[in-house]
Amino acid sequence: MAACCGLIVANLYYCQPLLPLIARDFSISETEAGSITYITQLGYAAGLLLFVPLGDLLEKRQQIIITTTISVVALLGAAFTKSFLLMQILCFLIGLFSIVPQLIIPLAAGLASDERRGNVIGIVMGGLLIGIVSSRSLSGYIGYAFGWRQMYFTAATICFIIVLMIQRIFPESKPSYKGSYKDLMFSVLHYIKSFPQLRMASLSNALSFATISAFWVTMVLFLSSPPFEYNTVQIGLFGIIGASGALAAPLVGKNSSGSLAVVKKISLVGLFLQLLGYIGFYFTGSSIFLLIIGIILIDIGHQALQISNQTLIYSLKPEARNRFNTVFMTSTFIGGAIGSAIGILLFHLGGWSFVCLGASILIVINALVNAKR
Repeated sequence: MAACCGLIVANLYYCQPLLPLIARDFSISETEAGSITYITQLGYAAGLLLFVPLGDLLEKRQQIIITTTISVVALLGAAFTKSFLLMQILCFLIGLFSIVPQLIIPLAAGLASDERRGNVIGIVMGGLLIGIVSSRSLSGYIGYAFGWRQMYFTAATICFIIVLMIQRIFPESKPSYKGSYKDLMFSVLHYIKSFPQLRMASLSNALSFATISAFWVTMVLFLSSPPFEYNTVQIGLFGIIGASGALAAPLVGKNSSGSLAVVKKISLVGLFLQLLGYIGFYFTGSSIFLLIIGIILIDIGHQALQISNQTLIYSLKPEARNRFNTVFMTSTFIGGAIGSAIGILLFHLGGWSFVCLGASILIVINALVNAKR
């Protein structure tokens, strides 16, 4: 399950190191090409809202297989398209149908005992994060060696193989909800109104992911410009540094009990690490050392916040985990899309320093939100 989460979520991030190549191919600016990063995230947010609640209504394995198969078609379309407008539409569809990790995580949580749930979530989330950081390195290399289109061919092939694996390996599950899809969606609204801890966890994680997304999108623009002028392979290698967050994920999960006091403590520590990371980014200049340290700090910080909050919301109402996860992750990726768009705007207006200042303000706001829990 951890492997499937990592390999499928990677679809959202392949485009990031490829932005200079995509811009050149379609004869557009890198800033305009950067729009596909937040369009993909918006597609993912829409998929989370519309399809993840169905995990409580449908048999999960079959839903996962159908959803992944459709993503294969969208990835192939992106590999062939000659229109940037169509590329943007296909990127939205890639995001829309790459929501499988958010079906797998509640499935894994449901299979685990209460005392091991945090640890299991940490392991699966570790696989997901490895997929995120590895995707940037893989796409940077393939894009440089074979062109950006080959990366989407490769992604489609990976997803097709995953479909065959899931068919053979994943257990069947019984739906936990007996009503209609309409009632299911209304129940999501009811949970948002009824559980303040769910609202707070979702808002906090959205703000955190906004700062992460702002960094990864603008880092490509920063490193491809003077004084660095790195190619896609070199930029992609920075994704490997983010594996530190994946290594920390099981440890955070093991120490996440689901109690509010523990979540608040871990969240504030995570946000402090993120703030230190952005301070390092601000003073990076022409030195890569502070950039590397900053990547480690912001990724570990985000994992600390996300896994502790996820463990909390899964303990609130076990039979509605998919719907709780819908609220939590939809908010997260709306935050990520907004963060990416704001990051690109700030970079266009004032360069790297503006991005660092803007993200730092978001982190401070998030800390104030968590302090009032």
